[in-house]
Amino acid sequence: MDDQQTDRLIDDLIDRFFTAIEAGDIDTVRSLYAPHAVIWHNDDLVEQSAEDNLKVLRGLHRTVADLRYEVVRRARLDDGILQQHVLHGTLPGGTAVTLHAAMYVRIEDGRISRIDEYLDSAHRATIRAAREAHSG
Repeated sequence: MDDQQTDRLIDDLIDRFFTAIEAGDIDTVRSLYAPHAVIWHNDDLVEQSAEDNLKVLRGLHRTVADLRYEVVRRARLDDGILQQHVLHGTLPGGTAVTLHAAMYVRIEDGRISRIDEYLDSAHRATIRAAREAHSG
């Protein structure tokens, strides 16, 4: 497989990943994670398993409507991608929310094996507070 084919496969994987998150398609997200996948966030410094991350994504969808990723830039790396993006959505009550973030996504054997996500913790706190209020 040449470099262009590899790049297309990786771009397709990453596009399917973010499209599935936008749609709340947790089963597809799960299928794109390697069994040993780890997800880390800069604001809590905790490494999550894929299953724990899927719980977070379910909670995100229960709280934030109209999720949409705006890709600012994406760079191909030897073992994955680096992406800067803005997550847009609507909180209960109609308040718009944006979350600026960057992700390093490592890919092994055609699946996501690790994500290191760097995000604006103040905006994440707003989403977290809305999720906690919404879940009662």
